[in-house]
Amino acid sequence: MCYLLPLVAITGWPLLAQDKTEPTDVAPAAPSAMTAVSANYRLSPGDLIYVKVFQEDDLCASLRLGEDGTINFPLIGLVKVGGLTVDQATKAIYKPLDQRFLVNPQISVTVLSFTDRHVTVLGQVEHAGSYNLKEQSSIDILEAIGLAGGFTRLADTTDVMVRRLFNGKTTIIRVNARKIVSDSGASDFEVLPGDTITIQERIF
Repeated sequence: MCYLLPLVAITGWPLLAQDKTEPTDVAPAAPSAMTAVSANYRLSPGDLIYVKVFQEDDLCASLRLGEDGTINFPLIGLVKVGGLTVDQATKAIYKPLDQRFLVNPQISVTVLSFTDRHVTVLGQVEHAGSYNLKEQSSIDILEAIGLAGGFTRLADTTDVMVRRLFNGKTTIIRVNARKIVSDSGASDFEVLPGDTITIQERIF
């Protein structure tokens, strides 16, 4: 049974919830709120989404993305939605449903909550610490340093160290932040969730 809530999902259909348990999904509960996301936000493992197929009560489902970015959706099984925008995820669910089970299903996807996303900024910044990116998939390095209050007067802005875990291996990346600021042609450096940024002290 679905319950009508006074919310509107991103695609415009009424947001409904279902008392339904799937072995790999979260406990059944009627979503009490949805989270506003930008159009270019990309879903990540650990995000909790709500999928509604209009006039198909059995397909109301709250689903959490697995580590591989997939959800286990009724009828069609595993669907890869990690790395997709909400609109792209809607289409990824629509296609197999339309091809195999329903005629032109009307689908809405809503983000209920985000997985923890943070960057850590250490060294010569005003407020060293860990900062939550919330709905942002990534930010550039100057924005990340800005979260920590910006550089101190002792900061070496020419050699910012970014520590990143990729495929189980730690990688150290050196970034010249001063060049990014002063050179309009320089490319921004994208900081990803989980990165640790360290700003060294200048050597006088």
